[in-house]
Amino acid sequence: MTTNKKMRIGFLIFPGFPMACLTSMIEPLRAANEIAGQVAFEWQLIAEQAGRVTSSADVAFDAEHALADVREIDVLFCLSAPTACFSDTKRGHAMMRTLARHGTILGAISGGVFPLARSGLMDGRQVSVHWCYEAAFRAEFPKLKASGDVIVTDGRRYTVAGAAAAFDLALQLVEDRLGRDVSHEVACWFQHPLVRGEGVQQRVPVAQMPETGGQLPELVARAVEIFAMRLSDPVSIAEIAAQTGVTPRQIERAFKKATGQSPTHYYRAMRMKAARQLVMYSKDPIGEIALAVGYGSAAPMIAHYKAAHGITPKEDRARINQFRVDGNIPVPSV
Repeated sequence: MTTNKKMRIGFLIFPGFPMACLTSMIEPLRAANEIAGQVAFEWQLIAEQAGRVTSSADVAFDAEHALADVREIDVLFCLSAPTACFSDTKRGHAMMRTLARHGTILGAISGGVFPLARSGLMDGRQVSVHWCYEAAFRAEFPKLKASGDVIVTDGRRYTVAGAAAAFDLALQLVEDRLGRDVSHEVACWFQHPLVRGEGVQQRVPVAQMPETGGQLPELVARAVEIFAMRLSDPVSIAEIAAQTGVTPRQIERAFKKATGQSPTHYYRAMRMKAARQLVMYSKDPIGEIALAVGYGSAAPMIAHYKAAHGITPKEDRARINQFRVDGNIPVPSV
């Protein structure tokens, strides 16, 4: 399957954008052009203002076009850190809406979902959110449908969670335009063994013993799912037992065997991971972060945070600020 019509893709890059997400899309598209012997895809780097933009890896890229000058483009992907925003917010959002009205597919990779969501163009749509940004995203956009899937397409909106997922989406675009054989050859060029499509959940690091084989037993997995839904409104082990139809003692034994921890400590660790996401990827005061992860006041949360991460939330935020690329861009970005 070949087509003479090129797909024109724009990458809207903000200071501190994750470089891997950009190259993970461009390289398979470049390879597809070579394999097919035609320019099926072309791309351009775009910024709010044309010029040099520095990535999270401190490598600079030259954006050839200002967003205001972009007219004929099929797809526009936002690439950024979570706190990125337009310097002229009103004008930037208006330009995004104009592109959408003229038929441009809008998308985002990893942290790029934040400026896309802030534009209002994801209202009522499902969004793929990288697990390390989930707490910050849900806190800022409680009404949006955050998904743990690696790729989500909702109408004319494409969102993906991270660099590997960007590669997967690029392969899907190749298959759609040039056929499965070309897509498969591109994957082989880069030794990309498994192409993930929609409906595939992200792999999230969990605290567990080696013998679990990377997967939690059903009872423990169900409890963890409930924990994740109740970070701001803590649930007791007795409540978990009632919901899963077992005794609290059975839950205790299952967690100890699968993770080496009690369910209470595992739950606290989940809440502290969420707290750290909010410390790193939001501007929320520490007191509000404490409430968001189920504490009535900041003091006990700070004590548990220090025990978990070896540093207080205030110190952690100050430390990460030392590495910010452009005043307010957090790292790591994925």
